Amino acid sequence: MIRCLAVDDELLSLELLEDNIRRIPFLQLAGLCSSAYEAMEIMHKEQIDLVFLDIQMGGISGTQFVQGLSGMASKPMIIFVTAYKKYALEGFELDVLDYLVKPVAFERFLKAVNKAAAVHALQQTQAAPVPALPVASDYFFVNVGYDLMRIEVDQVCYIEGLKDYIKIFVTGSDTPVITRLSMKAIAERLPAARFNRVHKSFIIAIDKISSIRKNRIYIGQHIIPVSDSHRTELFTLIESRNLKG
Repeated sequence: MIRCLAVDDELLSLELLEDNIRRIPFLQLAGLCSSAYEAMEIMHKEQIDLVFLDIQMGGISGTQFVQGLSGMASKPMIIFVTAYKKYALEGFELDVLDYLVKPVAFERFLKAVNKAAAVHALQQTQAAPVPALPVASDYFFVNVGYDLMRIEVDQVCYIEGLKDYIKIFVTGSDTPVITRLSMKAIAERLPAARFNRVHKSFIIAIDKISSIRKNRIYIGQHIIPVSDSHRTELFTLIESRNLKG
């Protein structure tokens, strides 16, 4: 069950949100708020998983409210519900889950909450304790949905970081393995002599490099950027492998 709040200073909009929320069996309405202040009061008392939030409100705006959540240990998912399309880019820069423009068709509302349900399920799975696994040099395990997936180190081409998630690209598959893990955590599972972090968002397998041109690494058809701060380390590692060879 996803506990949610509806926050809007227009009574009609709030009533429409309430009606849509009550039609969804996996949503539990924890409160209707006419201001961000009311929402904050509820959130300080109980766990809220999802907030349907208007942007233009008296007092604290919706964007100011989201910015104020940055210090929370467990931030709720945010779905903006607004009459103004012009705030869409700003909303996604704040990492909101979705952006709905009034009047919201129920089908569009349902699509947004299904997305919230998928993210919530993944968060719950990742929060569950995982039994300790032996460290191995040739494979490691990651959580994917409700499963533990084994990844062969030899098959890893490169890894891309996406905030709280990473995408692991492996040989023989066009679809990456997506799991909730930090770049630091995945780096600790990889042999340091065979992998190198070439950018804040990328770790590459040295032996999968096809070529390097200026600040770009080519692995097959994929192009990975190399930041200036990591370039020297990369070429030092490559040179050491040449000397050993």
